[in-house]
Amino acid sequence: MQQKNRVAHLFGIEYPIIQAGMVWCSGWRLASAVSNAGGLGLIGAGSMYPEVLREHIIKCKAATNKPFGVNLPLLYPDIEQHVTIILEEKVPIVFSSAGNPKTWTEILKKEGVKVVHVVSSSKFALKAADAGVDAVVAEGFEAGGHNGREETTTLCLIPSVRDVLSIPLIAAGGIADGRSMLAAFALGAEGVQMGSRFAASLESSAHEAYKQAVIQAQEGDTILTLKQLTPVRFIKNEFYEKIKAAEAVCATKEEMAILLGKGRAKKGIFEGNLEEGEIEVGQVSARLTEVLPAGEIVAKVWREFLLEKERLIQL
Repeated sequence: MQQKNRVAHLFGIEYPIIQAGMVWCSGWRLASAVSNAGGLGLIGAGSMYPEVLREHIIKCKAATNKPFGVNLPLLYPDIEQHVTIILEEKVPIVFSSAGNPKTWTEILKKEGVKVVHVVSSSKFALKAADAGVDAVVAEGFEAGGHNGREETTTLCLIPSVRDVLSIPLIAAGGIADGRSMLAAFALGAEGVQMGSRFAASLESSAHEAYKQAVIQAQEGDTILTLKQLTPVRFIKNEFYEKIKAAEAVCATKEEMAILLGKGRAKKGIFEGNLEEGEIEVGQVSARLTEVLPAGEIVAKVWREFLLEKERLIQL
């Protein structure tokens, strides 16, 4: 399986399981733990100043001799400095998101970096392929954090993207175990990217209160909101009630931006303020019941994947 899988071959990893580069969760400890377990760990650059990113890359190199990458949200500041550091530190893999892949793909690839772009629609998947990326992550609107406006579910999105792309396809959104991984493969994916499952891991740099909120979440507790600005999925709380009230009186985009302010994700994820912060997580949080070591998550998902695949063969 591993030798034939294009995603595993592309990155030089054992299992086509990728840990999403989540803000305030994905430091060097998490990324190196996932990579050491045979998956692909990603450092989340979105919540890091340039020199902090450099520090995490250096520490990740010291903690693993296996491939790892950096997730680069293109909507954040300091992108040019981030790219410079990625190239100086010879990071082998970059997952870009939330922006135009044409901006940096060619520059990164000229330096031998493998580039993957995250998309929420077939249209953007084609644009990413046009830009020359090595693979695409198609993320359904079940996913936590920043999300697409289309509200296309993973079940609908993956086969649609598969139909128009020939390059390797990675599925994201609503995937947290071997069963959902196998379902994504049945739809045309060749690898999976998981955020929420790894956000609630031992090595995640998120606050313990955040991790507990994630594993205690029930069906319907998350919502995709702030669509006037940048759509984001998080657990409903006091901050969400303020958004809801503002939308009820048709608040302007400018008024919504003031209400949002700055640092909501840091407040919720890193500082553990469960009422005033954004508790960014996907719908699949309702299926998570415990905080586990990242290496155990990788092994468990792969084991479940193989068992479920065998069960279906017997039908």
